[in-house]
Amino acid sequence: MRNDAPDPLRQVPFMPQMLVGALSHTLGRPSLLMDDGRVFSAGQLHDILSQYGQAMKAAGIAKGDVLALLSGNRPEVLHIMFGAMMEEIVHLPLHPRGAVDDYLYILEDAGVSALVYDPAVYAAQAAELKQRRPGLKLLSLGEEAGVEDLAALAERQVPRPLVAPALDGSELYRYGYTGGTTGKPKGVLSTHAYGGYALMAQLAEWDWPAEVRVLICAPLSHVGAAVFLPTLIKNGSMIVMPGFDALATLQAIEKYRITCTLLVPTMIYALLDHPRFSEFDLSSLECIYYGASAMSPARLEEAIGKLGPVFYQFYGQTECTQMVTALRRHEHKLDDPFRMASCGRPLPWVSVALLDDEGKEVPIGEPGEICVRGATVMAGYHNLPEQTAEVLKDGWLHTGDVAVRDKDGYLRIVDRKKDMIVTGGFNVFPREVEDVISAHPGVAACAVIGVADSHWGEAIKAVIVRRAGAEVDPAEIIAMVRERKGGVQAPKTVDFVDAIPVTPIGKPDKKALREMYK
Repeated sequence: MRNDAPDPLRQVPFMPQMLVGALSHTLGRPSLLMDDGRVFSAGQLHDILSQYGQAMKAAGIAKGDVLALLSGNRPEVLHIMFGAMMEEIVHLPLHPRGAVDDYLYILEDAGVSALVYDPAVYAAQAAELKQRRPGLKLLSLGEEAGVEDLAALAERQVPRPLVAPALDGSELYRYGYTGGTTGKPKGVLSTHAYGGYALMAQLAEWDWPAEVRVLICAPLSHVGAAVFLPTLIKNGSMIVMPGFDALATLQAIEKYRITCTLLVPTMIYALLDHPRFSEFDLSSLECIYYGASAMSPARLEEAIGKLGPVFYQFYGQTECTQMVTALRRHEHKLDDPFRMASCGRPLPWVSVALLDDEGKEVPIGEPGEICVRGATVMAGYHNLPEQTAEVLKDGWLHTGDVAVRDKDGYLRIVDRKKDMIVTGGFNVFPREVEDVISAHPGVAACAVIGVADSHWGEAIKAVIVRRAGAEVDPAEIIAMVRERKGGVQAPKTVDFVDAIPVTPIGKPDKKALREMYK
């Protein structure tokens, strides 16, 4: 926390200051549109954020308290997150698709003061959490017996001018818990310096259309909210869907003449594979921001063929935001296989190195762990000093992603260190195998894992989702990989499934797959 008051003469703007500025002009412009028809102007948002900030204080939530939020995509999510920011209340989003046991662990680990929830969807979960953690204060978004209604309390407040708090950047504004794919979720501590610097990088580096009409299908409580403030600053409009549905997304792009949207690869695949894809006018799209997991080069080429050169890839993680590398629209070169499989080049806002296990930078073409330095690196993990020290050792954030660099500086992620398969004494990165399999015309999606084997130690298994009506011969898949990558990387077995399990943020869930075949 800060020891001295900030120097107002040279104060760097943080998100609260930029939010106030963005909501202080062109007050009548439609800034937030819900797919159910509700529209909020910039002026209305200004007043509502003031009302929610006052309501949280009236409900007993004080500066520095941690407020958890459990809700699907409704406007109150943004009202609470940004209203809390103005009052220096730390917000903690719970993923809408999470489990009660994980919620309970996070609430206890973070010392949460209160939980705001949508009673229409999460009444049972909230009641169970209250039963198992009696000291938890519940606040509902709508009428719920025996629970204070935060939305009604906010409506009773008289709007006041928004005033940004005086900050030096070291103050926390958010706890972002990781997915817990390697154990219990870890609380990433985000400071205002982290958030403000990431926002400026996003404004500078993303390929923004001249007129921003952005469609959000992802959870507002997580990545969806990251687009809200840039949209306000760009005098744009954000259209929010209840969630992702391929047909509804195609319809919304045409209806609202969407110029940009944020999608994970599994969403893009669903759009491309929808039988009614060709019926819709998608010509307004100028940019599709994609990330969160690797995209098959074959499917990316297909997407560019159908939608044009509108794709912008970003790479990062909760511990260092999504602003580590970028592959811009014009950098997607169809005739360059390495480029199409890459995550772009490091952005000038951070320092990036590929390091070996001894902390030395690897030569061009050799695999090394992506390590990051910069103002967008987290403050640490909450209450985990040893794990914080390990991930931040030697003055670098160690991402756990292994990549190779080409002579032009582009990085291609070969996989997560923890997902590497050791078979017969050889190291195999699943991503290398997945890219080969995904090029098969009958394959819609695939994931490769290692399964226990008495002879090989681990045997490579390919789990495949077929395209509608396609026939795929397992022997042909194995032969494809053997021809392209050699016998060591060829799967020993091939299974077909209706869908690859995904984490709450849309990444293929390798942990769940390994459990299935344990």
